[in-house]
Amino acid sequence: MSDFNVEITWQRAARAGHPDDYSRAHQWRLAGGQTLRASSAPDYAGDPDHTNPEEGLIAAVSSCHMLTFLAVAEKRGFKVASYRDQATGTLAKNAQGRMAVTEVMLRPTITFVGAAPSAEELDKLHESAHRNCFIGNSITAPVRIASA
Repeated sequence: MSDFNVEITWQRAARAGHPDDYSRAHQWRLAGGQTLRASSAPDYAGDPDHTNPEEGLIAAVSSCHMLTFLAVAEKRGFKVASYRDQATGTLAKNAQGRMAVTEVMLRPTITFVGAAPSAEELDKLHESAHRNCFIGNSITAPVRIASA
């Protein structure tokens, strides 16, 4: 078991020209010392220059899948040279009528050193990565992987 700690800080600041006069801007302070500027999404009165929780969730799913994929590929003898993902998430009403991230779509582009897996082997690597991804196992939204 592992524990992870994050500190979130917010302080009231005025937002001129809005009926609700509070800023959504805040900070995420991670255990490693990094601080991220965060806010709600722009559609929800947030600052577009800050990370929003929805982006953070999509990035966490994508990052976890990638790290798990790298481990699985390595164990199966495939050396990854580079990995890039253009991940997206959909915010919509869920089955209970509440706003939620209802789907995450991963679009990884992967290059290999030496022998690359066949299309079938690549699908199996992604299936194993998805099945073993800690974050993917923690959310209810389906995570889909588009083939390159």
